[in-house]
Amino acid sequence: YYFPCQRWLAVEEDDGQIARELVPVDEAFVKKDSENDGQSPATLGLEQKAKSTTYTVKVKTGDKKNAGTDANVFIILYGSKDDTGIVSLKASKINKNKFERGKVDEFTVESVDIGDLKKIKIGHDNKGNSTGWFLEWVEIDAPSLGQCLKFPCGRWLDKSEDDGAVERIIFPAELQTVEYIPFVPYEITVYTSDIFGAGTDADVFIVLYGSDGICTQQKSLCLNKREQRMYFERNSVNQFIVEV
Repeated sequence: YYFPCQRWLAVEEDDGQIARELVPVDEAFVKKDSENDGQSPATLGLEQKAKSTTYTVKVKTGDKKNAGTDANVFIILYGSKDDTGIVSLKASKINKNKFERGKVDEFTVESVDIGDLKKIKIGHDNKGNSTGWFLEWVEIDAPSLGQCLKFPCGRWLDKSEDDGAVERIIFPAELQTVEYIPFVPYEITVYTSDIFGAGTDADVFIVLYGSDGICTQQKSLCLNKREQRMYFERNSVNQFIVEV
């Protein structure tokens, strides 16, 4: 079995995850002499994408006194087939200081197929100066499945508040479930010209238009400012896998 990764495991890189589930792929993708068989890193990315699900996890900290936490927060997604195991919520896409009072933080979670999402467990390790946490809700969006679920909580995860629990199992609110047309992964290859000043550090985005006039949402090709500086250099070819 071959389990290629070709991704960062770093809070400051890529999507911020420090653990990854890998799926086996065809042997041809990892052979060094496979230049003539048409397999590219982006094609590999599409194959891996087809076997996994990417979830966008939004977490709302309540607007109460001392509601924020400095503890390490984790989440487990339970599906009809399997669960994700413990996933550390390390890198918020929105806030540098995560889980602050009244704030919403956004994280990326990737996993193999766990089936229909049934419940989640969320909690923290109770370590740090300010550990108590008031969790308002969790929202989990799975673009490839076309489903967004809301998990209301409205309780403390604090040893000195409520029932003293620092982790909770939460079920989705059926009336707040949103279903839409599932997103599709595309392989995007961008060729930057070889003329003076051709490169850019701007936030490059893409919108795809269909024959019936329907278009996708605007999608940035880079995940962070570091990638913006690294990609789209003069005389370069960059490949991306985007779900739109």
